[in-house]
Amino acid sequence: MRHPSPDSRPRRTGPRATLAIGGALAALCAPPLLGAWLAGQPIARYLHFPPRVQYIAHPGPWPPAIALFAVLGAVLVAALIFLLWPRTGAPPPSPRRPDRFPAIGWAALGALALSWLFAWTRWEALSAVQSYSFVPLWLSYIALVNVLTFRRTGTCLWCRRRGLFVALFPASAAFWWYFEYLNRFVQNWQYVGVDVTDATGYALHATLAFATVLPAVASTQQWLASFAVLRRGWDRPIRIHNPRPLALSVLAACVAALWLLGARPALLFPVVWLAPVGIVLAVQALGPGQSYLAPLARGRWEIIYLPALAALCCGFFWEMWNAYSAAKWVYHIAFVERWKLFEMPALGYLGYLPFGVQCAVVIELVARALDGRLGGVEPGR
Repeated sequence: MRHPSPDSRPRRTGPRATLAIGGALAALCAPPLLGAWLAGQPIARYLHFPPRVQYIAHPGPWPPAIALFAVLGAVLVAALIFLLWPRTGAPPPSPRRPDRFPAIGWAALGALALSWLFAWTRWEALSAVQSYSFVPLWLSYIALVNVLTFRRTGTCLWCRRRGLFVALFPASAAFWWYFEYLNRFVQNWQYVGVDVTDATGYALHATLAFATVLPAVASTQQWLASFAVLRRGWDRPIRIHNPRPLALSVLAACVAALWLLGARPALLFPVVWLAPVGIVLAVQALGPGQSYLAPLARGRWEIIYLPALAALCCGFFWEMWNAYSAAKWVYHIAFVERWKLFEMPALGYLGYLPFGVQCAVVIELVARALDGRLGGVEPGR
């Protein structure tokens, strides 16, 4: 009988992994609250549930900030084009395609169309439930994207890793509740058309909606990975021979940024989308097991650009379907509140790029937990 090599065997989680998880949670949650307390802010406002909003004054549009974010956006677009530009010869073999579009695909498409109609119309007979359109919309989207992936490749997230697919729903709810916690400090978005007087009802409504985020991004990433042009980009490996000093520096910078976020939220709102992923990746680099970024040493840059593009794709639909829904969110973003595409300022879509990487990191962590190991999983699998 052939035995797996020591490097290929699953490595079980242990005290070091538990310590790393606890340290990461402390680094993610404590600094903004500590920063707000040291700045003399009343802590009760950040802990009230359902959340109260509009105790932060957001500065209006400021041309230098708009120009800075526009340049940043241009740099990121140029970087994406550079990474995606094909540099190899013949494309990989075409994936196997099922002969017919599955019946479940037509059902998902029909459900999506009906959910979209339900979200954007104002029928008197349905007025009591029309604020609950988000969940059926996104369950239909997730099902349809999995069917489209199956149509292109003969498999999909639901078919290939059903346990992971199911586990992503509760993980997603916890994941987005964390960003709701950070929003207590920056107040960049606010929900309207939602009953906030009933804490239990609000928590249930929000949790069901938040549970669709990671499955949507993961399914979209798999679909994008089925296109050869998105798998033939830059393959230059990047290796860091001694990552611990860099990881410690990133961890310290991100914790400090979250701490300052509590004191200067209107100025440091981009920290919401940058610091959490930096903390998790730094803790991974310092802890046991393999970091999410380890495939970069093999030139696997798709672990960066595929989830970023998946989140941007989902972000477009999040914002589009939100625009005319009965229950929706509106934005209050300092300095760049201009040139809106739906409710979101155009430059605000930049936040979806690092958010996508954060989603991918958490998705991989869920996969590792299910497998009982500390090793990584292949992107798009």
